[in-house]
Amino acid sequence: MNPTILRALRTATLATAAVAILSSVGYGQAATKPKIALVMKSLANEFFQTMEKGARDYQAQHSGEFDLISNGIKNETDVSAQINLVDQMIAQRVDAIVIAPADSKALIPICKKANNAGIVVVNIDNKFDMKALEQEKVKFPFVGPNNRTGAEKVGDYLGKDLKAGDKVAIVEGIPGAFNAIQRKAGFEDAAKKYKLDVVTSQSGQWETGTANKVAAGIITQYPDLVAFMCSNDNMALGVVAALRSAGKEGKIKVVGFDNISAVQELIKEGKILATADQHADQLAVFGIQYALEALKTHKMPTEDKETPVDLITVANLK
Repeated sequence: MNPTILRALRTATLATAAVAILSSVGYGQAATKPKIALVMKSLANEFFQTMEKGARDYQAQHSGEFDLISNGIKNETDVSAQINLVDQMIAQRVDAIVIAPADSKALIPICKKANNAGIVVVNIDNKFDMKALEQEKVKFPFVGPNNRTGAEKVGDYLGKDLKAGDKVAIVEGIPGAFNAIQRKAGFEDAAKKYKLDVVTSQSGQWETGTANKVAAGIITQYPDLVAFMCSNDNMALGVVAALRSAGKEGKIKVVGFDNISAVQELIKEGKILATADQHADQLAVFGIQYALEALKTHKMPTEDKETPVDLITVANLK
């Protein structure tokens, strides 16, 4: 064979091999849609059901831009199950993980593992603990509302309806969760402003049944209590049920946080005074949009993005 032709064939063969190798490590997959994993907390909570629906609706409207895998755990305290979910997403080689962590510290190592694997990680809903992030020498952007400000708005609305010295109780979320800490702080900010007496603050674990039992005990212990400040609406529902059982429904005021549909009805009926809307249907969408932008720019995002949180009262729902 002519030496010139032989050299040309060898060059073509090497070029073809090079393309095959590049494709095998991902450089030839530019046309492939990115795969985004949404990892939530309890799907038994209407808030996260709404979040998931919002994310799915958004993906359906942008089906040519990305694929979505959405999943969650059975209850908000099952941290190990959520860690396993993230590990599964790493094994499936998703391009980005948008996570509402069940624990502000425990999920950081597995998310760091994802980050080290080249996966974009965006934190939504419950912010990762800053000190724990520093210890792991990693940073993830938080896309979500200012929980403290939101709770303070709700607390202020309650405070205007009470008088100085009135006894109130806080039903808080899971101890150690950043959003639980911030919402409790926001309620305390409002209580201090209006000189309310916070006689107790106890965890309802974000759940209706637990909050119901906690509220029943508080009602018995503090017969002159005038209000409950609840760190989410699921717990507010449990408190209302406890008040009903004690014959005090409508006599003790209740406020919540999340603006789920069941609470909207109770606000209209005057059984709950107010709640906060952090727009569950859009919260995951904000995180997904941020992840997609990071994938387009090929830069790991680190800057936080604050999203809206609004006061909801009977005036908003008419």
